Amino acid sequence: MTTNSDKMRVHRPPAPRIIVVLAQPGAQMLDVAGPLDVFAEADARRAEADPASLPFYRPLLIGTAAGPLHCSSGPRLLPDHVAGDPAIGPIDTLLVAGAPDAGQRPSAPATLDWLRVQAARCRRFGSVCTGALLLAEAGLLDGRRATTHWAAAGVMAERHPEVRLEIDAIHVRDGRLRTAAGVTAGLDLALALVEEDLGPGIARAVAAHLVMYVRRGGGQLQHSRQNDALPAGRSALQAVQRLVAADPGRPHDVDALAAHAGLSPRHFARLFRQEIGVTPAAWVESVRVDAARTALERGEPPKLVANACGFNDVNTMRRAFLRRLGTTPADYRRRHAMPDREPSG
Repeated sequence: MTTNSDKMRVHRPPAPRIIVVLAQPGAQMLDVAGPLDVFAEADARRAEADPASLPFYRPLLIGTAAGPLHCSSGPRLLPDHVAGDPAIGPIDTLLVAGAPDAGQRPSAPATLDWLRVQAARCRRFGSVCTGALLLAEAGLLDGRRATTHWAAAGVMAERHPEVRLEIDAIHVRDGRLRTAAGVTAGLDLALALVEEDLGPGIARAVAAHLVMYVRRGGGQLQHSRQNDALPAGRSALQAVQRLVAADPGRPHDVDALAAHAGLSPRHFARLFRQEIGVTPAAWVESVRVDAARTALERGEPPKLVANACGFNDVNTMRRAFLRRLGTTPADYRRRHAMPDREPSG
């Protein structure tokens, strides 16, 4: 039997899921636009497969203050809303964009309060690049696994030691929390969220149209240059570091390095670990890996690179690359060799 209330009941299609990117002044434009483009592309690919499909996502840019958002590269963006605006509606996914100067100034208490409230309400939340510093400042990363740009890892570890930082990860999932490493990793994270929502088929179609990997190989440390910093520690240790950096292919065991520093091997190893933070052997390996990366980027064959950079053989270099970068020398060369020097074999 059909009742009057049944006749009056109207079927409404599900509302699009609101995807919010929160950006502060000075935000990096790609941190903002990259994820939003991935979600928009997902709807475009769904419509291509089924013209009758309705939008699954409603991407929104949210500012922390009224008016245009000045990006770090110069252009200005006009946010759809300001944090705290009730017109935003229920947020499904909240991501915080990074900025080159993130962490250099305290965030507005109102912004932190809004983040805490929304993070508790939404289905999932997270950050792109140094946006993780804002989440940490709001206390939303305490005891959680997270990542951020490799260059901001020191600041994160110093200010927020309670965060379980996974610095080599491209992006990290910890329950409802999702964090991405530097800049372009925001696209990787957004694509992973699309795959969660709409399946691998749509994710592959989005990746194809945006000319990106569905899952890229290795971690973010393959893009860093950790040993570009100036030598550290007392002058004797700095002299040793310069010696190794100048010619990483020479034998650099503890006895030889200690003799160069004018110290006993035991005393040298203890001082090095105390002042540099790693063992001499680990530091030498990191210098050799960085030197090998430079040679591989020039397109040089891994076997020649291993010999020139001080590794016993190519297998030793391969293990060091896997341990430090999460990728092999051959795959690293394939991905990073300069266009005018393509690998020859």
